[in-house]
Amino acid sequence: MTTTTTATGEDALFQALRAFVGQEATPVRHAQDPVNRPMIRHFVEAMDDENPVYLDPEAAAATGRDGIVAPPAMLSTWLMVGYRAHRAARSGPPADTAMARMLAILDEAGFTGVVATNDEQTYHRELREGDQLSMRTVIVEISPRKQTGLGPGYFITTARTYFDQHEEVVAEQRFRILRFSPAASRPVAEPSPADPSPADPAQRPKPLVTRDNEFWFAAARQRRLVIQACDACGRLRHPPSPACPHCRSFDWHEVTASGRGSVHSFVVGHHPKAPGFDYPLTVVLVDLEEGTRLVADFAGEPAEVHIGMPVEIDWLAYDDELTLPRVRARREEV
Repeated sequence: MTTTTTATGEDALFQALRAFVGQEATPVRHAQDPVNRPMIRHFVEAMDDENPVYLDPEAAAATGRDGIVAPPAMLSTWLMVGYRAHRAARSGPPADTAMARMLAILDEAGFTGVVATNDEQTYHRELREGDQLSMRTVIVEISPRKQTGLGPGYFITTARTYFDQHEEVVAEQRFRILRFSPAASRPVAEPSPADPSPADPAQRPKPLVTRDNEFWFAAARQRRLVIQACDACGRLRHPPSPACPHCRSFDWHEVTASGRGSVHSFVVGHHPKAPGFDYPLTVVLVDLEEGTRLVADFAGEPAEVHIGMPVEIDWLAYDDELTLPRVRARREEV
């Protein structure tokens, strides 16, 4: 089957894809390991999540739970394959599965690009230590051909059902991807009234300022980076919040940060393009010297950024009322 611009060709391709609706996308996947404390520890430390019910049995019991539970955000990680299995399957799903056959049709028709667009999850109960998780995936919806900013394509929705060793459903997920034709997408350089202004910060969405964080934005207008410090226990916290997550005290004061740190992680965004941002857009998660983290734009080329890179605060004025921090490569001190 080849890509065609005729209505008949489009309809024929859509009808071929619709035949897969209702089919099991891939065989049932079983977690390689039961829900366990070491993996939970790795996850919460990476996410900087200090909720004690994930690692402390006594804290979990105090909330009425039978034992520690896994963070809900870990749901899909229990079913992920290791690097060796991923490398063996890097060409895609097994050829004899419905998902693989459907994707092969799209590939042959020129719809080779892929991007995830939606992820909706429903939790029926928390995962407990020792649970053995499995997942069943069904293709539930294929859209007609749509024209998107990435090019023409089809939205594919799958329903994933997660169940435990007793066949009890613990969670459900609707996951949607777009398979698009990169060759048919509009060239980036082509002028269009819909193109966002690439470098006018005044067009960027404005942050929500509340009673709890207005002090932070007021300091930023003065080009000062500040952090909340608890009066009771002295621990720092960011983003701002009304109460200390450690001792629950409502009393706090500001601490002025040095503005120096290192890159903990980063992402380079290409689509969708929002007004006022330069693309590719590099956003970094910074470990500040004081011990908290900050999310900010990177003032420089994406190729410069790497994990552990020393950075320092730079400032960007959106307008007369709003100035926000961004970061740049740390300059050599003389």
